[in-house]
Amino acid sequence: MALDLVDYEQKARKAMKAFWKKRKAATQKQIESGKADQGERAGVTSGKNMDGFVALVVDIVRANGLAHAQIHQKRAVLTLPGYFRPTKLWDLLVIHKGDLIAAIELKSQVGPSFGNNFNNRTEEAIGTAHDLWIAYREEAFGKQPRPFVGWLMMVEDAAKSRSPVKDTSPHFPVFAEFKNASYLERYDLLCQKLVQEQLYTTASIITSKRSAATNGEFAEMSAMTGLRTFVTALAGHVAAEAARLG
Repeated sequence: MALDLVDYEQKARKAMKAFWKKRKAATQKQIESGKADQGERAGVTSGKNMDGFVALVVDIVRANGLAHAQIHQKRAVLTLPGYFRPTKLWDLLVIHKGDLIAAIELKSQVGPSFGNNFNNRTEEAIGTAHDLWIAYREEAFGKQPRPFVGWLMMVEDAAKSRSPVKDTSPHFPVFAEFKNASYLERYDLLCQKLVQEQLYTTASIITSKRSAATNGEFAEMSAMTGLRTFVTALAGHVAAEAARLG
């Protein structure tokens, strides 16, 4: 049975349009109420900006053999037990016949402040995955095959995210691949390393300009970390689990 990628490019463009429109609407609403957050944070705190990508993931799961799986999207049912902490809140969980099929994080970052946010996202992504896999080893989810663990990041395509960044390391040299790398390049490297170290089944970064509110355009940094890789890996995992569980 061929994998069904549910016309993901068209749906991603629709999701991208919604992302920028929701950010703008949230910012404008807070400005009008006189309670706007500082800087760009006003558009972030609405909490629904990545819903279009959640819908894409749901479509992939439904189309590849798990039409009746429990796909959890509400905050009250998105926690999993951890090893270093009691629980971790995920963005989307797929459970079928008592097995954890997939746990997915969907994140975004918009300028102008990319530096601190990049470091925070990096530490969060690494810690989240490490915690989950040790909990899995300790059978926190029971005895079952490894779940799909995905991380999808949308980063604004802007001058500051594309500009080379210098780092200071007075005692030991920075790895060569990071020297003068832009934040977009660093996210691409992060995603590659997260997969190479088997912290995530797949980790992807897509980029988009604010003008995408009208056309939904997005771009990828590399084939290894592109959206097609993400949706193909997810569809393949779902299809395999559907065959196993019947």
